[in-house]
Amino acid sequence: MNRRPTLLAALALTATAALTLSACGSDDDSSAKDSDKIAGADTGDKKSASPTPSDSVASGGRPKITFPADAKNVFEGGKTGDPTKDAVLADSASGINSVDEAIFKGSTDTEALGFYNTDKALSSAITYVQRYIDANDTWTGETRYFNRKATLNGATKAYVTYCSDESKSYIKSKKTGKVDKSPASSDSYVLYNAALTKNAEGVWQTTEIISQRGAKECQP
Repeated sequence: MNRRPTLLAALALTATAALTLSACGSDDDSSAKDSDKIAGADTGDKKSASPTPSDSVASGGRPKITFPADAKNVFEGGKTGDPTKDAVLADSASGINSVDEAIFKGSTDTEALGFYNTDKALSSAITYVQRYIDANDTWTGETRYFNRKATLNGATKAYVTYCSDESKSYIKSKKTGKVDKSPASSDSYVLYNAALTKNAEGVWQTTEIISQRGAKECQP
């Protein structure tokens, strides 16, 4: 597998999350495969015509996240009509961006990584980023996130499901600059399920995350 690896927490989501999301997950590394499963999945069926870019302006005390010129995350959706769900989706997107920013910077000690991720998700993200650092790799191109759906569980808990399209993003060697442009396949599409908790500062932090590469729910 030469496409970008997917992020997977070491442990499955809580039983509550499993029931809420009814999801399944597995992870692909560029050199090894790990898996973790809970059952089934609904990620929604609509695409937004108004994607948002990965480089967002810092607001509300949140750290600004920056990407290199040759890489971009695009998030479709995000405006549900419910301000709480919109806030969950916005911070979920920032959590995704924070992991990629750490990859680009070659550091697991960036401000945004620990700001938007905590608990098992943070531990998993650090391990994931470290794989890139150890391999002296980064990525280039565009990753599209779509079918994003937030489910609230009380005032401080939420779950998010979403798909990613990695058909236009590729592993890039920092040492040689070589880009591995493997052809797109069903494995270019990944289903994610995440649990988030609102902290005392009002930030929806990702606490757990699982993924399934090649999920049928995310195929074009």
